Amino acid sequence: MTRNLTAKKARNSKIFRIFLVLMFAFSMSQNLTASDASSEGEFNPGEIIMHHIMDAHEIHIMDGAHFPLPVIVKAPNAFELFSYSKFEQVEGESYKTYTSPSSNNTYLYEHGHIYMANEEGGISMDEEGAISNAAPYDLSITKNVVGLFSAMIIMLLVFISVARTYARRKGEAPKGLQSWVEPLIVFIRDDVAKPSIGHGYERFMPFLLTIFFFIWFANMLGLIPFLGGMNVTGNIAVTAVLAVFTFIITTINGNKGYWMHIILPPGVPIWLLPLMWPIEIFGVFIKPIVLCLRLFANITAGHIIILSFTMLIFIFANSSGVGVAYGVSIGTLIFSVFMNVLELLVAFLQAYVFTLLSALYFGQATEEAH
Repeated sequence: MTRNLTAKKARNSKIFRIFLVLMFAFSMSQNLTASDASSEGEFNPGEIIMHHIMDAHEIHIMDGAHFPLPVIVKAPNAFELFSYSKFEQVEGESYKTYTSPSSNNTYLYEHGHIYMANEEGGISMDEEGAISNAAPYDLSITKNVVGLFSAMIIMLLVFISVARTYARRKGEAPKGLQSWVEPLIVFIRDDVAKPSIGHGYERFMPFLLTIFFFIWFANMLGLIPFLGGMNVTGNIAVTAVLAVFTFIITTINGNKGYWMHIILPPGVPIWLLPLMWPIEIFGVFIKPIVLCLRLFANITAGHIIILSFTMLIFIFANSSGVGVAYGVSIGTLIFSVFMNVLELLVAFLQAYVFTLLSALYFGQATEEAH
């Protein structure tokens, strides 16, 4: 009886997971709506894809489900706070406008960027075709900012709950959320921090655990199209800040042996040192740059691949008709399911790689000279 009940629960669990993946894939396809593909002007899949992975001042779930976010701008003569819904589409143009009743400033919204209107109330272009309007300081709560705060809040809720459980159940076996988090913490400690850093690894554990869980949670949020596809770690500004923290901690904790290895590399002839110094110094900065670009590129690539295959539906609909598009959509759905499952692995793997490389850099900076 117990064995049958366990098998039934396992079967139901598998069905539920498959259902979730299918819903994720379906929702991802829905995020690229027919209105995107049939907008005025020539159909441009690349532009639509970039529009969906870029940051935005609203959370777009599907047609009719838009959640405007607060727009906060610092103009030369005013500090403005208003909702993104205040922007109105200009007929025949690609931008939206909003005129503030308090300052009489007219703001333009063009592909995720906010500009001040020119004297005619529109956009000015330079000789190269780029927008030359003045841009106010944009301090808005964008989609990625919401995703960033969401990941932080989830982390706080998880670890405050786990800490309270540890305090309440001292010496007892892990239970509930505690049994899920503890193996991951032990994994980062025993398989990442200890082998990579060695003696004194304990003082780096808070940072390593923070970036691991933050990157992982942020990546998982980006796989939930019901939340608007928050592409937090697909934003190079976010990954750059994380890499800067790794660089600062590495630099501050670098011991004499670390710096002497840069200034006087062992086994290098004296006459070759002037040539080696620029290479060694450049290497100090290239490590966090590579750390930043690796996370950004891998997460962004996953989103682009899924969206690219989804766009095939609209490409075939425009070129070969709706019937062919329905046939292509079956393959697209299957591939979307596969990619979403793969992205679940990538979400964890990229958090692990970023944490591991950070630990390796810390280990190099604190390694005792032989």
